[in-house]
Formats: sequence, structure tokens, C-alpha cells
Amino acid sequence: MSVDVRLVRDLVATIDDREPLVVVIGDCILDRWTVGTAERVSREAPAPVVRVTESIAVPGGAANTAVNARALGARVRIVGLIGDDDAGTVLRERLATAGVDTSFLVEVAGARTTTKSRVVGGDRMVVRVDDLAGTPTADHDERLARAVARAVRCADAAVVCDYGLGVRAEDVVPVLDRDRPGTIVVDAHDLARWAALRPDLVTPNAGEAAALLGRDLGTGADRVPAVVAARADLLARTGARAVVVTLDRDGTVLLDRDSDEGFRTRAIPASEQQTSGAGDTFCAAATVALAVRAPLHDAVSVAQVAADVVVREAGTSVCSAAALLVSVTAPAVTVVDHDELADAVDRARRAGRRVVFTNGCFDVVHTGHTTYLRQARDLGDLLVVALNDDDSVRRLKGPERPFNPAEDRAGVLAALACVDLVTVFATDTPIPLIERLRPEVYVKGGDYSPEMLRETAVVRAYGGEVVMVDYVPEHSTTAVVRRIREAAAAAAEAQSAATAVEARPAATAADPDGAADAGTEVIPR
Repeated sequence: MSVDVRLVRDLVATIDDREPLVVVIGDCILDRWTVGTAERVSREAPAPVVRVTESIAVPGGAANTAVNARALGARVRIVGLIGDDDAGTVLRERLATAGVDTSFLVEVAGARTTTKSRVVGGDRMVVRVDDLAGTPTADHDERLARAVARAVRCADAAVVCDYGLGVRAEDVVPVLDRDRPGTIVVDAHDLARWAALRPDLVTPNAGEAAALLGRDLGTGADRVPAVVAARADLLARTGARAVVVTLDRDGTVLLDRDSDEGFRTRAIPASEQQTSGAGDTFCAAATVALAVRAPLHDAVSVAQVAADVVVREAGTSVCSAAALLVSVTAPAVTVVDHDELADAVDRARRAGRRVVFTNGCFDVVHTGHTTYLRQARDLGDLLVVALNDDDSVRRLKGPERPFNPAEDRAGVLAALACVDLVTVFATDTPIPLIERLRPEVYVKGGDYSPEMLRETAVVRAYGGEVVMVDYVPEHSTTAVVRRIREAAAAAAEAQSAATAVEARPAATAADPDGAADAGTEVIPR
């Protein structure tokens, strides 16, 4: 997703200037992570043996939301139930160290603090053990309600984090109704419980939205139209002014009462990590932005950026204001999915820019490639390179190819100054992508002719231009690989000959040909 750098800079500056007061109310959790290597299986049971290299304990749940809000520049008070056990002590210390006001935490004598302990061996979580707090009593609920009443005085925003671990809507809603902060955000497993609060924003994930609707939303990007179609139901059942449904790798969809269309954000795909709490970060960032009166669309866009930051970190992580700024001021992401590419092409075309499109395997990038890509870039204003995925390369080039996976090939192309955008496609030809983008110019190397390409008819049918650029002889990937193999074979042959010469016995006066029996043993006198 592309977010205006000025938007993020201005928002961070506004938060720093105003220091809004955010109250986090909810289920406090201590996340423990035990990390190590797992190189063998136990003889006692079919389970990996993890050799521990690191153990950490960090705030989780509502406590994670609180430390994220503080890291983004807000003043933060947290209200929740904790035990007087060791986990409660550690959690309070971690929160205080992060700058969160813990004076409104309600400590329950003899109670456990909810703890989630994860053991990670190598790159895989081996087990998660949840030690849950007991059910609060009426006295605990009353103490919590009084703490909420004290904490929300003069607050700019309140966020409720309800994971079904003890915080009850019937205790909190009346208090927030009496002294309502400027913004109320709810992140809850069961949002229907909080409908009476009439939140300004609720943040269900796809599973929570499906449970609220009582129907499946599908999978992957198919969830987006399903969420938009459910707009009226989601708003009615949550009682909220706006709903943003988080869809993990597919970003989010924001629905509000002023528009029938959803506002979409797109996540930046990240490699699989042992991550936890990206939803807490998203909720915290959106709340802090709304606390300084940012428009709803801007708040959600910045929250997506914050979530993108933490999913690249292992464990339960925090996005600071500094990390947020770095993420948007770093060089633009060049490798994009098809939806992002379509948006970028549309923006370029509206700005009067000429779009040039080419495609290929680009398995081993060489002079032939770079020459033709520079020539292609000169034909327009925006050069898009579509890259065959690994399966389609195997179908086209044989089982030994590609030599480099799609992620590496895309990274190399993205580093070229002449390339503006790179995307990966799975079909044998890029025709479906060409039909969607309708580039003004379609380019291929001069080792082809227009008549050889199935794409030619498609491009010419909508009025596009097909251009063949110069071919650089002996610089195809096949030729480069052939030369590498020939050089390797020659080096191996030379090494073999040298080894044979070294193995030959040296000549002596007694044996001038150096041909003594290799099995003869000389015994000194």
C-alpha cells in the first residue's frame, strides 16, 4: 500500500505536539517467548527437543495495545485486572518501563495473571501454553468500573480490548456513557456485546466478522467484496459509526455510514514469521490517530503501515513513531501485487504518463536484459516488468529452471534504476495481466518478432503498440549458463590433469623415468 509520506509525517508531528491521552481498557496478558534451536526429536515422545537460546516476557493483549500507543507518542493509562503473582509483577514492570501509567490496574489478591507462553524451535512454533486468569467476582468488576471512571477523565480517546478473559461490557459501558471521551474504539472477539456503547470504530478480524454475521466470508482476496456486501449488517450489529475488517495479508476494508463503498488498504506481504499482536498495533495506531482528530481514512491508512512494521519482526513487537517514519521514507516498494499494480498504472495514466510493459523469466539477469530494459524504459514514463513465477518457468524452461526463485529474481529487477514496478504472474503468458492493465506499449527483445507472440493480437486489439527492441547476441540466459558450464568443465579437466601430474613419482638417479613401483618400500639402513 502506498501512503502519502507527508500524511504520516504530519500525523506524527501532531501527536508529538498534542500528546493525546489514550485510555486502554481490557484484558491484560503477559506474553512469554522461549526461543531456541530444534535439531532432534526426543526419545521420550515424538516431540522436538528445543535448545533454548533466549527467553523474553513482553506485554500482550490490551497491554500490547497500550505500549504501542505509548510508542507512537500518546500518553497512555491502562485499566485491567491482574493477579498479585510473579507474572503480574513482571507485566506491571514492563508497562511502566514502556512509559504506560499503571496506577489504574486492578490487582486481585490470590489471582493469576493471564499468561501465554510460546516455545519456538528454529522457525516453527512448537507449542503455546495458555495460563488463564480465573473468572472475576462482582467485587472485581466493581473495582474495575471505578478504575475506568477515574482513568477516562479528560481522555482524548478510549480503546476497549476484550478477548473474553474477564472485562465485561455491562461494567464498562455505563461508565463510558457518563464521561465519554472524544473517540471510542473497540477491539473485541464478540463485538455484539459492545453495540450499546455506539463505538466510533470497531476492528474485527475476518473470523470475528464472520462470527458476527453468522456466515462464511470466503478466503483470500474474495473476502473483500463479501465484507463490502455485508456493510449494513456489520454496522447494525456492532452499533458502530465505522467498521474496519482486518484481512491479514489482504489488508483491510473500512466501512462507514456515509458511503456504500468500502475503503481498502493493502498490506505489504511479509515472509512468514512467528509474529503476534499485529492487530493490537493496528488498533493502537488507529486510536492514537483518531485521538488527534485525524480523518478516519487517514487513521486506518497509518494503522496499516504500523501493522506492516510489526509483522516483519518476530514475537510480540511494537511500532514506534520513529519506525513508522522510517517505513514510509525508505525507498518505495517496487515489487507489487496485481491490485497495487493496477492502482499504480491508473494513477500514472491519470497523470498523463505513458505505460510500458514487458515480461519474462529473468532467471540470470545479464547485459542482454539490462540493455533491453533501458531501451524499453525510454519508450514511456512508467516501466512495468512482469515476472514468471517459479512453476511457470519450469513449464516453459524445463525442470532444472529457474536457478533463482521468484523472490530473488524480483529483487534484482527492482534494484535496476530503469525499472519502476515489478510483479509476478502465474500463467504461461501475461495476457490476463495485459488485458487488465492495457499498457500503451508492449515490449519484447529483438530475438522475437510480433508475429511470434500471442500477446500481439491482444495489445493491438485495444490500440496499444508492440515494439521489438535490440537483441544482444550471445547474451541470453541459456548462452550465459552454457558458458558458465563450459568454463566449469574446462576448469575441472585442467584440475584433473594437474592432479595426475602431481601423482606421478619423481625421477631419481636410480629410476630416471620416475617409474618405480609405487608399492616399493624403501627402508633406511
